[in-house]
This record gives sequence, C-alpha cells and structure tokens, in this order.
Amino acid sequence: MTETPTGGLSRRSVLKTAGVAGLAAASVGLITRPTSYAIAGNAPKVRLAWTEVAACHAPLGFGVAKGFYQKHNLDIELFYQGASGQTLIQALATGKSDVGAGLIGDWLKPLEQGFDVKLFVGSHGGCQRLLASEASGVTDIQGVKGKTIATYGIGAPPQVAFQVTLAKAGIDPEADVTWKAVPFELVGETVARGEADLAAHLDPWAYSIEKQHGFKLIADTQTGVYDGHTCCVLGVNGPFLNENKDAIRRLAEANIEVHDYTEAHPDEVAAWYLDALKPAGLSLDDLNHVIGNLVAHNHPIGRPLIDQIQRTSEDLKLVKVLDPGTDPKEFAERIVVDFLA
Repeated sequence: MTETPTGGLSRRSVLKTAGVAGLAAASVGLITRPTSYAIAGNAPKVRLAWTEVAACHAPLGFGVAKGFYQKHNLDIELFYQGASGQTLIQALATGKSDVGAGLIGDWLKPLEQGFDVKLFVGSHGGCQRLLASEASGVTDIQGVKGKTIATYGIGAPPQVAFQVTLAKAGIDPEADVTWKAVPFELVGETVARGEADLAAHLDPWAYSIEKQHGFKLIADTQTGVYDGHTCCVLGVNGPFLNENKDAIRRLAEANIEVHDYTEAHPDEVAAWYLDALKPAGLSLDDLNHVIGNLVAHNHPIGRPLIDQIQRTSEDLKLVKVLDPGTDPKEFAERIVVDFLA
C-alpha cells in the first residue's frame, strides 16, 4: 500500500480561504493500468479526456491509479482522446468526455469561436522545446532569424508557442523564419538530416530527440517569455458544469493535489508511467527527467488563472491566432469559471 500524504500543498491556504474542503489522507493500492474506480455512495462519474502518451499528462493517470480523485469522492474514467488539441475538442463536442486536459494554445481559438467549455484549473508549466542542431550554428534566440524550423504541423502548439517567443525577441515569426511541417515522428530526423535547422516539439518527444541528436535547447515554455506561465489547463463542458459544479470544484482540488505530489515525487510518477503505459523509446531516466522538469506546482485557479488566460490571449493576438477585435481581459473572464470568487 502507498500512502498519499496531504501536507505541504502550495495551494492549501488559498483553497481553505475559498472554503474548499480540506484534504484527507488515504491509502490506496497501485493498479497496473488507469481505470475508473468503483466508489460507494454518490460519487459522480466524470469522463476525463487525456493524452495517454504525453508525459505531462502522467499525473492524471497516476492520480486515478493512486486514488487521489477517489479521495475527493469522484469516479474518474479516463478517455484517450488522441494526441492533438483538435481531437480533444472533438471528444468534448461529441460528448465522449466531460472534462479535458489540454494546452492553453489549443483551447483559446475554439473558445473564442463560441465553443461551450469553461477552463477551471491549471496543471503545470513547460512541456515544449525549441532545439537547434550543432550544424545550424544557432546558440540563442537571435540566431534563429533566417533559419528553418521543423514542427509537426502548421498552427500546432509548438509553432504557436515559439512564434510568441520570436515575436517578443523582435523577430518576425512569419517573415524572418521558415516553418517546415513534417510528420510528428520525423521532426528530429528532419533536423538531423540537415533539412531544417531547428526542431519545435512537445515533451517527451522533444527531450528524446534533444538527447538522441545532441541538439541545443534554445527556448522552452518554462523560461524567458514563459516564466510563470501555465501551459496545460483543464476545461469542462458548459452543460456538464452547470449540473455538476461541486464535482468540478472537487476535481480542481484533486488536480492541484496530484500535481503538487508530482512536484515532490516525480520519480514515483515516472515509475508508474513506465510500468503502466510502457512508452516506446523512453527509459526511466528519460521519464524522471521529463516529469521532474515540469513546473508541476504552477496550477492557477480563480483570479490567477484568469490573469494567465488574459496574458496568453494577448500573446495569441500578437501572433494573429486570436482575432484583432478580441478583448483579452473580457475574453479571459468569460471563459474561466472562478471557484475562488
């Protein structure tokens, strides 16, 4: 049996102030694969869409396996929604899931267009990297000007994220660089073959190709312009939220708890991920690095989340993802449900 301690949570004082119930310690057994718990009583069932192969989503599966959500009287069923923001949106839109975990950059455009989802809690910061080959000669962000960047899709989150980085460094992310779309699994190989100078990718794949090819980290979504940013956020279908506000509040509380636990015990989460999901090409050392490198304590809720969504909306307007007429402050306040208000 593994004890899941509840002391030392960085958000505990905030949640107590907001009247959110205190956390209770519980002992639960390890299961070999994430599944839904059978819970006695009136535990509401919540279908949570996740990307099983993404290391940054590992705390979600770990949280189900270790009973973090059960402890908050929630019956969580994990739904594998695929590996892109589009499939996440489809899972929610078609009623296959009630809640989903996704990159802020994937959420905001559909929400601007009227998609009925509310964002309610952050998970972590930092799971994207911009990497340069030695042959490129690039050693810093200014050196990216005039170069070709390989990524897995035009408009994909890594492209959008590093367009912001470039724009804030005074580099035109459209005119001053060339973006090359290649298959997801060939981003690293494309740069290694000299067909592009840099790779923009998501972890754990970004870390894997950085290590495999000896690429240099030029920027990421933890430092520089992304210092203090949350990159992944949970969103809930509007109709489901209306009928299950208390359950979603408890889901937010559990999400904070499991990510604080991940921050303190990344090795446990990495070991679970390797054993339960057996990700191809990744060792325990790789997973320890990737999961341990996440800013897992960065999980804003309430006003801090609204402020971060406003900041990201301003960034996405800068790179022409959001419409010029969108008011970032009004938009953020409209699409975030504030459980601390």
